[in-house]
Amino acid sequence: MREKTSGASAEEVAHTSPSAVASNAPVILSNEPGSFAWSVLAKRHPALIQQVRDAFPYGPRQHEALDVLLEEITNGVVQPLPPEEHDHESWAAWGEEHFGRSWYDAPFLWAESYFYRRLLGAVGYFGTGPWQGVDPFAPFKKAELRGDTVEEELRALDALAHVPPQERATALLHASLWGNRADLGFRVTSAEPEAGDAAAPALVADDSDLLWQLLPVGAGSTVAVVADNAGRELLPDLILIDHLLAERHAERVVLHVKPYPYYVSDAMTSDVADCLRRLTHAPGEAGRVGGRLWEAMATGRLDVRTHSFYCAPLPYEEMPEDLRKEFEAVTLTILKGDLNHRRLVGDRMWHATTPFAERTAYFPGPVATLRTLKSDVVVGLKHKTLESLDQSNTPWRTTGTHALILVRR
Repeated sequence: MREKTSGASAEEVAHTSPSAVASNAPVILSNEPGSFAWSVLAKRHPALIQQVRDAFPYGPRQHEALDVLLEEITNGVVQPLPPEEHDHESWAAWGEEHFGRSWYDAPFLWAESYFYRRLLGAVGYFGTGPWQGVDPFAPFKKAELRGDTVEEELRALDALAHVPPQERATALLHASLWGNRADLGFRVTSAEPEAGDAAAPALVADDSDLLWQLLPVGAGSTVAVVADNAGRELLPDLILIDHLLAERHAERVVLHVKPYPYYVSDAMTSDVADCLRRLTHAPGEAGRVGGRLWEAMATGRLDVRTHSFYCAPLPYEEMPEDLRKEFEAVTLTILKGDLNHRRLVGDRMWHATTPFAERTAYFPGPVATLRTLKSDVVVGLKHKTLESLDQSNTPWRTTGTHALILVRR
C-alpha cells in the first residue's frame, strides 16, 4: 500500500521537534506548486528535453519519442517501460505503486530517476540503432571541460603545489566540496569563497577534522569515492584523490561512477577518462597531477568501479549485498553531491538537526558526505546554525549557496 505523506513544507518541518519528525518524516513529493520538487518536474525537466533535442541531429523516431515524454510529464500519468526493455522487470517492481498516477504524486526521488531513464529510452540509448550508447549529455560535459574557466582553475594549482600538506589538504577538500556549483567563482587555492560576494556560500556543518582523523598518513587505508557530476566537479575530485594517494592518506582509492548517463552531468567511466586526459594535457602542476593519476590507474592504486544500483531510484539503505560488502571493506566511503546525499540519508523532510549518525547507522562502515545544498533534505545541523539560516529569509536549502561536510565514524 502506498505510503501516505503529510506534504509538509520545509518551514513547517523546521518548527517541528526533531523526535517527532524522525519518527514520521514525510517523503518528499512534487505536488505542492511552487516547491523546489515541483519546479524540477514542471520546469527543469521540460527544459532539459528541449536542450537534449537541440544537442543532437536526432531523427523522426527520437523527436516523436521526446514529444510523447514531454506530453506525459506535462499533462499525463506515469507509464511503464515497454516489456521489451532490458530493465522492464526492475522498473515494474520499483514503480508498481506509481504507474497510472500523476508524476507529481510519486516520490520526488523516484520521479526524477524515472524521468532520466525514460529520456534515455526516448533517444535510443538502450536500443539497437545508431544512437545506441550515445550519451545525450556529452556535449554539455565536453563543453565545460574545454572552457576557459577550467583552464584558469587548473593553472591555479601551481600556487598550491608547495604549500604545507595540511593547508593543501583543506583547500582541495573544499574545492571538491564546492565543485558542483556550476557558477562558482572559486579557485582550488582557496579554502573559502571570497569575502564580500553577495552569493557567497557558507559551510553550515564541517566534520573535516574527523575525516582526516580517519585517514592518518601511512596507515594503508583504502578509500571509496562515490562520484557525482562530471566536468568541473570531477576534476577537483580527481585532484583530491591524487592528494590522498601522494600524501599517503590512502594507499588505494576506488572511484565509483554511474554505469550510464544519469541526471544530466553524472560521471561515467568515459568522463573519468576525459578528465584525466584534460589533466595530463595541462601545463604545470595540473599536468603532473594527471600523470600521477594515470600511473595510479595503471598500477591499481586508483580503480574505477560501477554498479547498476547507482541508477536505481532507491536509498542506500536498500543497496544490494555485493555493494554493501565493497563499502564494508574500505576504511572510509566519501559520497559526493546532492543526489548521493539524498539517497544516503533518505529523501524525506527530516528535521534539519536530525543527527547524521542516526540517519547513516545502517551504512556498512565509516562514511562522509560532501554536499552543496540543492534540495530540501537537510540533516546534521546544530540548532543555532538552523536558526540563523531560517532567519536569513533565503531559500538556503536549494540554491547551492550553502554546503556541508558530515562524517560518521
